[in-house]
Amino acid sequence: MRAARTLAVTATAFAALGLAAPLATATNGPSSVTVGSFQAPTGGDNNRDGVTVSPFAVHQGGLLTITTRDCAGGTVSSPAFTAATLSGLNNGFATATVRIFNNATPGTYTVTAQCINGRTLTGQFRVLAGQGAAGGLGGSLAPTSTEMAVGGSLVAAAALGGGVFVARRRRMSGAGA
Repeated sequence: MRAARTLAVTATAFAALGLAAPLATATNGPSSVTVGSFQAPTGGDNNRDGVTVSPFAVHQGGLLTITTRDCAGGTVSSPAFTAATLSGLNNGFATATVRIFNNATPGTYTVTAQCINGRTLTGQFRVLAGQGAAGGLGGSLAPTSTEMAVGGSLVAAAALGGGVFVARRRRMSGAGA
């Protein structure tokens, strides 16, 4: 009898968890990033004239990777960061990683690449206000109301089930069984 009851409680818990999992993961939307009313392109698809920046929208103090096509070397510059040297020509692409100024004014900026062969390439990126998350997922993602409701109902169900189990067990031991 005890084994059957334990099995029933375990099966119920797994069923509740199994039904809650799709709801908890249903909040993942499309992969594009919306910043205020501004829709940022995904996949580094902001190539205007041979320059691609990633990520397109970066917080003040964040890192920005700039990739140029057919630019064997040179420098990249913008009012939002200190000029940097393009390095490595891999399959026709050269890259530079820069740090956005902590006090950069939020808005859209143009990055200019001066190639050693005389070409000038441009691209755009957006600086967002604030420092962003310190790294990792800790503190950078908050639970949604759906996730909170599912979690709360699971805790309530577990507390109710535990209370019923303890109450029935006390009643049985008091009856002299």
